[in-house]
Amino acid sequence: MAPGNPERRARGEIETLPSGSLRVRVYAGLDPASKKRQYLVRTVPAGARAAQEAEEVRAHLLREVAARRGGTGRPAAVPGGAFGPASGLTEDEAKPGPRRGALTVAAIARLAGVSPPTVSKVLNGRPGVAPDTRRRVEELLRGQNYRRPEKVTRAACVEMVFYGALGQVAIEIMRGVKQVVVEHDLAVGFTDVLREAASGRNWERDLLSRRPAGMIAVQMGVAPEQRGLLAAGAIPVVVVDPTVEPLQPVPSVAAANRRGAFAATQHLLDLGHRRIAVISGPLDRLCARERLDGVRAALAANGTPLDDKLLRSGMWFSFEDGYAHATELLRLDDPPTALLCGNDLQAFGSYEAARQAGLRIPDELSVVGFDDISYAVWCGPPLTTVRQPFAEMGATAARLVLALSSGKAISQSHVELATTLVVRGSTARVSAAARSRPGSAL
Repeated sequence: MAPGNPERRARGEIETLPSGSLRVRVYAGLDPASKKRQYLVRTVPAGARAAQEAEEVRAHLLREVAARRGGTGRPAAVPGGAFGPASGLTEDEAKPGPRRGALTVAAIARLAGVSPPTVSKVLNGRPGVAPDTRRRVEELLRGQNYRRPEKVTRAACVEMVFYGALGQVAIEIMRGVKQVVVEHDLAVGFTDVLREAASGRNWERDLLSRRPAGMIAVQMGVAPEQRGLLAAGAIPVVVVDPTVEPLQPVPSVAAANRRGAFAATQHLLDLGHRRIAVISGPLDRLCARERLDGVRAALAANGTPLDDKLLRSGMWFSFEDGYAHATELLRLDDPPTALLCGNDLQAFGSYEAARQAGLRIPDELSVVGFDDISYAVWCGPPLTTVRQPFAEMGATAARLVLALSSGKAISQSHVELATTLVVRGSTARVSAAARSRPGSAL
């Protein structure tokens, strides 16, 4: 190459990071102090124009290098201010870390304009970092797909993260997790996100400071920002009963909600019910939508589409929702002969609504729940419901998170466990009493 042509000598390279972003790196000469190679590095976020923008950035970085070598003393302007200024990194900082595309802590610090100990504080969830600085470092950790080296010592526990108290459901899932982790000499930790937020604490940073072997989130979503920060801290995440479809692939475990609701609906159809009302959970929850889909599918297969007048959606999976909606449904001119509830608590609320309406279960009204918590066998009559394998869900999530923690690849990112219809005393064939109720079409 001609010695007077710096652009040909320093062509630069564009690397695709696992996050989909593109990293542009151009050789900028030797560092006068360390005598190590220096590079100008810029990261272009993933997007439709990322490849074109990366080429533009490379061209401008090359011109900046040429300007420096030409002795102008002033770097050329680099476009795309949204990406931030180009950063000069030494050869050791710019080269990939333990995984391709991962930078070192020193490189992240240089990009953020802070010291390596500051980056370490962010990675470990420690205080003493200004909010704006912390956000800038966290964004770089995510954008550069930083991963803590595997040799970092972890605490001997798996952390379970809930959003609010879930009663018996939480206990059953925790029992399943513990059955697995104790075999690996690990303990189980517990974080209530709702309580942490109420006290002004940041649960992700507290989790980073504890360095658990892994995290299992239960019935809550994990935002990409949270997942990126936890991934930077080498904390694998598995979700049990995810509330939404994840924007990024996060290993998850759930029950077969759609199939369970289909089986419950078919059970009522087999008993002769056609006026079947549905009290669902909040439809922004994935499990509630899946259960409603199962109900609709069973009714459609039987040639009996769901009557929208018989559909109610709860704000929560609560006793109060079940009671309020059942009371309203049972006052219709053409009331239902059966109620399908989003969970057992809603079914218990429906029991109370039926009692106040003077209706006998199951003689005049059949009721089906979902979950099969222990109270389902204690109420009168015992509740017909769909059993979720909560302990098995917890155990499966624990096996997944421990596999990820040990660096193993998992063959299945989403595991769906079978539900079981448990028939008890709250459902029966449509009776003459139900047919003779005022306004009943049967």
